[in-house]
Amino acid sequence: MTSLPGRTTAFDTSEPAAGPPASSRLAAQLIDATKTYRTGSSVVRALDGVTLEFAAGAFTAIMGPSGSGKSTLLHCLAGLDTLDRGEVIVGGVALSTMADRQLTMLRRDRLGFVFQAFNLVPTLTARENILLPLSLAGTRPEPQWFDTIVDTVGLGDRLDHRPSELSGGQQQRVAVARALVTRPDVVLADEPTGNLDSASGNEILAFLRRAVEALGQTVVIVTHDPAAAAWSDEAVFLLDGRVQDRMVQPTATRVLDHLKTLEY
Repeated sequence: MTSLPGRTTAFDTSEPAAGPPASSRLAAQLIDATKTYRTGSSVVRALDGVTLEFAAGAFTAIMGPSGSGKSTLLHCLAGLDTLDRGEVIVGGVALSTMADRQLTMLRRDRLGFVFQAFNLVPTLTARENILLPLSLAGTRPEPQWFDTIVDTVGLGDRLDHRPSELSGGQQQRVAVARALVTRPDVVLADEPTGNLDSASGNEILAFLRRAVEALGQTVVIVTHDPAAAAWSDEAVFLLDGRVQDRMVQPTATRVLDHLKTLEY
């Protein structure tokens, strides 16, 4: 695999490097996004008028303490939850204008979601797990695109193995490849390294970084880890359901220092 100048590859996890977004085109955006939940007699405002834009071909990290709204933001962006007010736009289409079937197809074809718990099917091989979204849609993979993903993920010799025969890092890389196989507008990842050791976590982050650079993918992750945020082009800090700050080209040290200044 050829490395890109000034960047890490999927197998070089020592020094994360991020750059400015590759495009001014928007892959997704939130406009005045507001979401509340009722807990007993209390009303919790999980998102409070959040407006964010996610450039195509960029890597964004969403950060914040527990209860800041970051997972709610990701779920609303994925169409897994609905807003009380405001709008989510993916690929130029407002989710509020879509019927349930259209939303299902959008999540299948234009969004890739990586869960913290991998969510691989244990009876399927790595190859079958990667191709599962296409199998459910009744479509065939593009051979060149599939080969590109497999080369990027670095598991060409493990495609016939089942999840129980793979390490945690390898399983998560299969999950990320599955999210990429449909050529989605955006890949969303909820704490993708939360269940992994540091070495495996760096493998996943390096792979996501490579997907942005080599494949032009748009990636948005939720994380609490400054080291994970350092792989992104921009870190967005949430607090009490609001965007409190943003940081371009974050480093682990800068993110950690910034977190200390916030009233968490």
